[in-house]
Amino acid sequence: MITKQRKQEIVTELTEKFRNAGGFYLVDFVGMNVEESIKIRRQFKKMNVDYRVAKNTLILRALKDVGEYPIPSEVFTGQTAIIFSYSDPVSPAKALKEQIDKFNRPVFKGAYIDGQFFDSKQLKTVASLPTKQDIMASIVGSLHAPISGIVGSINAVMRDLASIIEEVAKKQAA
Repeated sequence: MITKQRKQEIVTELTEKFRNAGGFYLVDFVGMNVEESIKIRRQFKKMNVDYRVAKNTLILRALKDVGEYPIPSEVFTGQTAIIFSYSDPVSPAKALKEQIDKFNRPVFKGAYIDGQFFDSKQLKTVASLPTKQDIMASIVGSLHAPISGIVGSINAVMRDLASIIEEVAKKQAA
């Protein structure tokens, strides 16, 4: 049995994680064997994502301490694990969807990303969102395209100018 002090420590830890997270996912991990659990934890660790199991009452208490999240109460039934994402709130959805597609576990309960709750039926939607890395690559590509166009134009003008100077020099020499 968990002591009252340990429960308070867990709530404090969860509260801090909720405050710092850019998004979080709620899953039911029942039915996962040890190998699957270790594999998904390692995958999340590589992504700088925390995977934490806690009692629903403690999760609800931590959420209340942080502020009200519009999460339906039926999400907090059964076993619950929280996946906290800090730098890129979308990338765990892709890993989670891949895991669920392969093993049908864990069961996705919902996600809270950038002020919006996604229910259990919307994992595919969340997983299809671009990751922070995808967005940054797109921006860099957009910035790079005009620059390479300008460089190409300048090179073309220089090449044309050089050929004109060469033609004038040939005419004066003749």
